[in-house]
Amino acid sequence: MRILLVEDEHDLSSIIKKGLEEERYNVDTCFDGEDALFMSEEISYDAIILDIMLPKINGITLLRTIRSKGIATPVLMLTARDALEDKVKGLDTGADDYLTKPFEFNELLARLRALLRRNLTQRASVVKVRDLVLDTARKEARRKNVLISLTAKEYALLEYMVYNKNNVLSRTNISEHIYDSSFDLDSNVIDVFVSSLRKKLDNNHSIKLIKTVRGAGYMLTD
Repeated sequence: MRILLVEDEHDLSSIIKKGLEEERYNVDTCFDGEDALFMSEEISYDAIILDIMLPKINGITLLRTIRSKGIATPVLMLTARDALEDKVKGLDTGADDYLTKPFEFNELLARLRALLRRNLTQRASVVKVRDLVLDTARKEARRKNVLISLTAKEYALLEYMVYNKNNVLSRTNISEHIYDSSFDLDSNVIDVFVSSLRKKLDNNHSIKLIKTVRGAGYMLTD
């Protein structure tokens, strides 16, 4: 899961980012509303954690803008403890939930998980591509009912490819989904991950699911 964290308090942002990364989320951070607007338009996030009090563009205006652009990413809004009006405005503008400061990190995690579960219910939890079965609730993949042992990054890559089957995914598409913005696009890590996943997925099977589209990227096809 890739999260955009928009919080102008650098120390707090660093603490939240570190905690989320320890929970295997990929986290991009920004510290003002203008950067957040740009990033939310350019990258498809699974959730946004958004502080209301931001420089340049405040959280309420930012949220109203991204919703007007059709961006439906779940938003967890951070508010001051006594700012009831801000909470109401946030929910009315399109926030999915809010959390008051100061907060316990475990509560932030629980609310984030709830938002992500709610969003995932819009997609089937078990997806089939030929004889491949992906169970997103269990985080498991099987071919011909044989469990495939995958690392966290390999599973993230496979899930992304399954939900985008028959679409060519560039290395940039893939890196934006499974890594944060600090990832070096010039490295060959994506090719290595795809190669590793292909071996686990397609070896010993006559039907090959992962195809290389020369000069464009990779595609999982049914």
